[in-house]
Amino acid sequence: MVIAIIGAGAAGCFCAIEVKRRMPQAEVVVYEAGTRALAKVAITGGGRCNLTNSFREVTDLRRVYPRGDKLMRRLLTRFSHRDCFDWWEREGVRLVTMDDECVFPRSQNAQEIVGTLLRLMQTTGVRLHTRHRVRQMEALPQGYRLSFDVHSVMADRVVVTTGGHPCQRGFAMLEGLQLAVVPPVPSLFTFNIEGDWRQELMGTVVEGAVVSLAGTKFRAEGPLLLTHWGMSGPAILKLSSHAARFLAEHDYQATLCVNWCAATETDVQQLLSATMQQSAAKQVTSAHPSCLTSCHWSVLLRKAGVPLTQRWGALNAKHVNRLVTTLTADTYRITGRCPFKDEFVTCGGVSLQSVEASTLESKHHPG
Repeated sequence: MVIAIIGAGAAGCFCAIEVKRRMPQAEVVVYEAGTRALAKVAITGGGRCNLTNSFREVTDLRRVYPRGDKLMRRLLTRFSHRDCFDWWEREGVRLVTMDDECVFPRSQNAQEIVGTLLRLMQTTGVRLHTRHRVRQMEALPQGYRLSFDVHSVMADRVVVTTGGHPCQRGFAMLEGLQLAVVPPVPSLFTFNIEGDWRQELMGTVVEGAVVSLAGTKFRAEGPLLLTHWGMSGPAILKLSSHAARFLAEHDYQATLCVNWCAATETDVQQLLSATMQQSAAKQVTSAHPSCLTSCHWSVLLRKAGVPLTQRWGALNAKHVNRLVTTLTADTYRITGRCPFKDEFVTCGGVSLQSVEASTLESKHHPG
């Protein structure tokens, strides 16, 4: 039996190893369009490679799988994060769980992951062909024909592990199979936001911000990074994931709401009232919420229309109300998404309605 795996990323290489181990007599061949296998794995996580998550802080899978939580709940009973952790440690890769519950190799080196997968593919007898882009796939009575630029091959079984594609063109090889494809759009991206605050606050991190899109139910929380192009960090990436389709439909133009203190208006009002009593004779720049830097606080004071030379005890009701609004419901205009590269993750692709939930096999094309 010939089993072809299209795509030599993390999923494809892992799949090839496990298939060969369980079916040693099968011929397992991996086809990769690029010049080398596992290219993105080598740079993921800043070159450290985030392998999995402890899931200790995940109380609802919908928070981390916004469009496939029911499917993932089923699949994670078959091969869980714990199984993933154990698999790598059995292969000699020691892992460490960071404070944010992300799991990395203890070496903090993605090349250890790349090297381990390549070594296991070689020792198990998996064949790897790079510079082999599949142009077309045809279902024939005797199996599947994969066509490349100048030749074609036959396979009894085919596994497609090409990952996300930011455009419809990435699914061209599947057109002959007439599979239902949901138009793909980018996911997990940062926001381009205009503002003269960007250079002043570039590199500033707010650890516990809550972000949302005005007029929608899309919401996320976590560390927020201010950059020279706008906003990034886990909070923004989570929000972009949940709102990927919405933002694409609105041409990445929307209003971002930021709760800098992750607190209610009442709590912030009480905080400001206490500061006004305790620091009445001091200038407003001298005391600020602990979640903010002094520079960030000054920018927000200006945005709220509060003079930086104003003393806490002299703040009037209008100043306080503006500060409460700025701290809990600050707004920014999103003018686009990350301007640097295509995203690693997309929303869309082969419809979940087209595959068997327990095996991920196509409902219309066995094997």
